[in-house]
Amino acid sequence: MIKAVEANLAGHPDKICDAVVEAVVDEFIRRDHRAHLDIQALGSKGVIMLGGAVDSKADFDVTAIAKTAYRAIGYEDELEFFVNLERPEATLNSGTGAGTAIVHGFATKETRELLPRASVYAQMLARKIDQLRLNDPDWKWLRPDGKIQLVMNGEQVKALTLILSHAPEIEVSTLRTKILTGVITPILGECEGAQFYINPGGEFVKTGFALNAGVSGRKSLADSYSGLLPHGGGSMVGKDPGRPVRAGMFMARYVARQLVKEGVTTQAFVTVVYGLGLAEPIALQALGEAGQELTELIKPRFDFRIEAILERFNLLRPIYASFVNYGMFGRSDVPWEE
Repeated sequence: MIKAVEANLAGHPDKICDAVVEAVVDEFIRRDHRAHLDIQALGSKGVIMLGGAVDSKADFDVTAIAKTAYRAIGYEDELEFFVNLERPEATLNSGTGAGTAIVHGFATKETRELLPRASVYAQMLARKIDQLRLNDPDWKWLRPDGKIQLVMNGEQVKALTLILSHAPEIEVSTLRTKILTGVITPILGECEGAQFYINPGGEFVKTGFALNAGVSGRKSLADSYSGLLPHGGGSMVGKDPGRPVRAGMFMARYVARQLVKEGVTTQAFVTVVYGLGLAEPIALQALGEAGQELTELIKPRFDFRIEAILERFNLLRPIYASFVNYGMFGRSDVPWEE
């Protein structure tokens, strides 16, 4: 079965917007852990616009936080920031558990991360490239923008496309050789028969917002299960931890993960549906590798109420900027993977 996945480098325009928004979310939570937030960002041609609804008494320089996040990615150009964060007049969508959400959780015995192998490899490649750019002087010619597309058939890599930004002085042929020997082979091995496309369009020196617009939350599919599974449609980026789209997705992944770890099934898929202002989910289902029902098994074991999830994972703290990149699951630095 063919599996095609995508991963993005930290300087991709959409990921820039994610990083800026989540840095602002963290600062609100640091100052007011019960802040209610729904913030989005749009970036293009030297401008980042932050907008949305904020219900919090916290007061700080949002622009300064956004600028710091942008600089940390590796960009040095000056941006103009527009901020319009309004306190909502209505209280309908404020409060823990506010809003509706359809969330999914998945786990598979395929890898030690309990994720599809293609997803793991794509995020490993993205992390490796960013780490080299930021930490190794021999790779300073790399620039922050870039994208990875990986196609696998079972355990075999069929095709890999990398589109990587770089300094003008490096030849594309040199870039291809360095990426093949310094990134691809150490992670994927020799991959006999695989097709590699490294900057197939040639040089890539005009990048970031100078080239494309970015929107926060647009990479939700890639950052969860790489587009291999259904997605509820909502983005957790820019939301406070008490939103079902955020807390609920963490819990759904955790439950699926537990079912696989405990040997109940080799693959688990969990769906949770939250209604507006309701403490309990209005629908819940867990399925095993052959579609067998596991719902009655999880109901007495796991508490899907938002307040219970916040407590279980200690979510009311500023941790969200730290997992903007390289996927939200299959990593050791987040509580829903413990």
